[in-house]
Amino acid sequence: MSEKTLFEPYALGGLTLTSRIVMAPLTRNRAGAGLVPSELAATYYAQRATAGLIITEATQVSAQAQGYQDTLGLYTPEQIAGWRKVTDAVHAKGGRIFVQLWHVGRVSHTDLQPGGTAPVAPSAIRAETKTFVNNGFADVSEPRALELAELPGIVSDFRQAAANAIAAGFDGVEIHGANGYLLEQFIKDGANQRTDAYGGSIENRSRLLLEVVAAVVKEIGAERTGVRISPVSPANGISCSDPQPQYDYIAEQLSTQGIVYLHVVEGATGGPREVAAFNYDALRRRFKQTYLANNGYDLEFATTQLNEGSADLFAFGRPFISNPDLVERLKAGAPLTQLNPATLYGGGSVGYIDYPTISG
Repeated sequence: MSEKTLFEPYALGGLTLTSRIVMAPLTRNRAGAGLVPSELAATYYAQRATAGLIITEATQVSAQAQGYQDTLGLYTPEQIAGWRKVTDAVHAKGGRIFVQLWHVGRVSHTDLQPGGTAPVAPSAIRAETKTFVNNGFADVSEPRALELAELPGIVSDFRQAAANAIAAGFDGVEIHGANGYLLEQFIKDGANQRTDAYGGSIENRSRLLLEVVAAVVKEIGAERTGVRISPVSPANGISCSDPQPQYDYIAEQLSTQGIVYLHVVEGATGGPREVAAFNYDALRRRFKQTYLANNGYDLEFATTQLNEGSADLFAFGRPFISNPDLVERLKAGAPLTQLNPATLYGGGSVGYIDYPTISG
C-alpha cells in the first residue's frame, strides 16, 4: 500500500479539499470601523486560498462576545457584507473557507463591553490572563456569572452568527470551544462552579457547548459545522480536574450530532504538546467523522500521524502568516519565510499581505 500524503484531495462533507493541510485560525487584530473586515482581509485570505481549508480568525457572535481590540464580528449587516468580499475572493481562487465563531466570556475588559459592563462567565471567577485593549495589554476585568435565563440568548447568538456566515458565503463554521473562552469556561471546572443544570457533572458542564452545536446544526446542517476543543491547554488561565472523561463524553456526543469535523488542540495552544497526560486516540475512536489535529505539526510529523491513522487533516498556524503559499512550499521542499512577530497584531498591510511567494 502506498503512503498517504498531505497533498492528496480529501472529502469533507460535501466539499472536496485540495489537500489535507488546513490554515488554522489566526487572530490578527486588523478589523476596520464597525469591526468589519477590511479590503486587506480579502487579499490576505485570497493569498492563502491554496490551503485545503481556511479557518478564519476567531470572529465574535455578538457585541458582548468581544474580548480584544479590533477583532472581527459577524452580527451586523456591514460585517456580513465585509465577509462576503473575503469569501468571494477566496472562492475565486478555488479555495474553501470556514469562519470560527467565538464568544470570549470572561476573557474581556469592561472597555470592550457594551455600556462598559462586566464580561460574562459561567461563574464570577476572574481569569488569570491579559487582553489587548486601548492599544496595550491589560488584565481582564472581573466577570459576572450568567443568569440561567441568559443562556438561551448565547445559544441564539451562535445560531444567528452561523446563519449570517452562510449569508456571507462561507462554506461552513467552526464553533470555538477551546482556549479558555466561554464555551470552554463552562466545560472546565476551574472556571465553572455553578450548581444548576450547567454546572457540576461532566454532562452538565458540556451542556452549553452541545446546545450551541445542536442549534447551529439545525440552522445550517451538520456537514457545515465543525468544533474546536483544547482538552488540556491552560490558555487564558483555564483548568480542568477531569479532562479525559470530560472530553471522551464530548467527543461521543459531537459524533452523535454528526458534525463534519472535530478540531483538537493537542497540548498547550501554541506551546508544548506534553503539558498533561491525555489520550487523543480515545477521542479519535469516539468521534467517527473527520479528526483535525493541531499543534506542533510539520510536514514530517503530520505525514507520520496520517499514515498511522491518528488524524485526517492537519492544521498549520503561524507558518501560514509568513508563507501565503505554504502548501506549495511544503510540496516543493522550499524553505519557509520566518514571520516578523512585531507585525502579528494590529497595523496595516506590512506583515499582513506583503510576505513573498516562491514564484515572486
